[in-house]
Amino acid sequence: MKQETVDRIRKFSDDRDWEQFHSPENLAKSIVIEGAELLECFQWSGTDYDLQHVKEELADVIVYTQNLLDKLGLDADEIVNMKMEQNEKKYPVEKAKGSSVKYDQL
Repeated sequence: MKQETVDRIRKFSDDRDWEQFHSPENLAKSIVIEGAELLECFQWSGTDYDLQHVKEELADVIVYTQNLLDKLGLDADEIVNMKMEQNEKKYPVEKAKGSSVKYDQL
């Protein structure tokens, strides 16, 4: 995400003094709640959905995720790359390509 976008998210919360409500627990709950709202966009059809609504709910997930990153002092690139390294070991291309089974079944 661009730094100007991250700064805008931070300013939005700062301007409203919402940091006091941003405990890791509250932010994690908010991510799950917004994730459920995102899933609701596809509740009755995986092909007939309102893309604008999907974008709005996905943005909410991303905003709360950035807030949680800030609260925990984490860097998105660092933790995503750490997790990708783990996934690459669990799902080697030669075993996982074209398969949706979990790593312990490869």
